[in-house]
Amino acid sequence: MANNKLITIVFILLLPLAFLAAATSAHEVPVKQDKTATVVVEGKVYCQSCKYFGSWSLTDAEPLPTAKVSVICKNHKKRVSYYNVFETDKNGYFYAELKDFKMTHYLLDHPLHSCHVKLVSSPSESCNLLSNVNNGINGSPLRFENKVLFGQNYEAVVYGSGPLAFRPTNCDPEVTH
Repeated sequence: MANNKLITIVFILLLPLAFLAAATSAHEVPVKQDKTATVVVEGKVYCQSCKYFGSWSLTDAEPLPTAKVSVICKNHKKRVSYYNVFETDKNGYFYAELKDFKMTHYLLDHPLHSCHVKLVSSPSESCNLLSNVNNGINGSPLRFENKVLFGQNYEAVVYGSGPLAFRPTNCDPEVTH
């Protein structure tokens, strides 16, 4: 009988401690971690035809090799959280892997909402004026391409931008429109 009383007393003393421990761990706030996303932005840059100068048409446009575009991302506080410049290949195509891109808020800092692509420079002296085709000056928004690239220890979500275009510096007025 004395053993039962001792067990009961120990149980009564330890029960509140168990509840206290459970309540404390239930209210612990997990440490907030920045999410690092492997994000890729792809697109093409062209030299717009004089024939369509002043429009958003890329009919008869030529791909622009070694043109430069920037990818700019701003966080939900409107501060630049990512910036880098990328160069097009010989076909005017750019593949911008956003290394070290971080999202501190998984919805508000998502690349679809926070990132834009802008024209930076053209290597062509005859086609180096900025155009706002697909918002190349103001910032072309990204679109989800429903494409994911998988490799060994690699996974990237691909977004599209553009196509973007520089415009010719000298267009004969009779050729335009």
